[in-house]
Amino acid sequence: MAYITQNPTAGPVPVRIGLIGSGWMGAFHAESIARRVPSADLAAIADPNLESAQNLALELGTAKVTASADDILADPEIDAVIIASPARFHSSLIAQAAAAGKHVFCEKPAGQTLAELDAALAAVDEAGILFQIGFNRRYADDFKAAKKDLAAGTAGTPQLLRSLTRDPGTGSIPNAARVPAWTIFLETLIHDFDTLNWFNEGAEAVEVYAVADALVEPSLRDQGFLDTAVVTIRYSNGAVAVAEANFSALYGYDVRGEVFGSKGMVQAGRSTETAARRYTAEGLSADTPRLNVELFRQAYTDELADFAAAVRAKRDGVPSPSPSPDFTLTPGAADARRALAMALACIESVKRGAPVIVSEKAAL
Repeated sequence: MAYITQNPTAGPVPVRIGLIGSGWMGAFHAESIARRVPSADLAAIADPNLESAQNLALELGTAKVTASADDILADPEIDAVIIASPARFHSSLIAQAAAAGKHVFCEKPAGQTLAELDAALAAVDEAGILFQIGFNRRYADDFKAAKKDLAAGTAGTPQLLRSLTRDPGTGSIPNAARVPAWTIFLETLIHDFDTLNWFNEGAEAVEVYAVADALVEPSLRDQGFLDTAVVTIRYSNGAVAVAEANFSALYGYDVRGEVFGSKGMVQAGRSTETAARRYTAEGLSADTPRLNVELFRQAYTDELADFAAAVRAKRDGVPSPSPSPDFTLTPGAADARRALAMALACIESVKRGAPVIVSEKAAL
């Protein structure tokens, strides 16, 4: 019997995405695009560490590999880029991608100063491209459910908010001496700042007071290394928030959020990876996630699916994906800037040992 050749129904052309930066987070985003986002193709990978890019491309079946982001930005077949390079390159790459007409998904922070970020976002506006920042917690099911409740007024008027990030650890931090200064604010707590801003939508952070120290690696304190921080935030609607972070939670990766208001309380976050509990002679136990890509695996995938859908809609002139009727979801330029302004105000607060008005940093 001969094969019968059928004409498959033509579907939309996948969004062709180039990855810039093949490190830990870039590699995971690449895997998500290649294996878990059907509407997108991983078209090329760029990294100055060409061996890293080649190994990732081989694993994921990507044909185009280069040591230079310029090659991806000049490629007419590529619709959009994921920027997952070291943070110090983010703003310049955003501006270059905008100039090349490529839509941008950028890992946080989108810049290290507001001046460089503003220049990049001006290029985004001028080019009319899409820009999305990688605040993945918005896409986690429990955080989305909490936001939906908040938008419905379940908690009433927000009065007290809390967000925390405790990275998994063993009581010490490998290669801590190589961690860039102020990472705890610019790359860790910046997630918490966005969560708090999102949960308290419509209000602006007015003032922050940050306290930070090296409690996990105290020998590095004199070098300016910080692994533990607590931030108090006062919002324009009168609400008060607390954000905290630590780089070594022995029990696993711990991320939570909470809003207490005039009508009740809404919480998000979970401390266990599965719902299973063990009751034995040793007591009660449960598995806990040890990596960000374990705890937020689906959220990381969904944020990229959201980005790809928006790019396809703009590229093909089709209706944009229907936004949630209940609340805003996709984090964009204003969200990136707002969270960065808070992080920079925290740095200034630690230096001064005093509260800092956020608008003082935001105006710079």
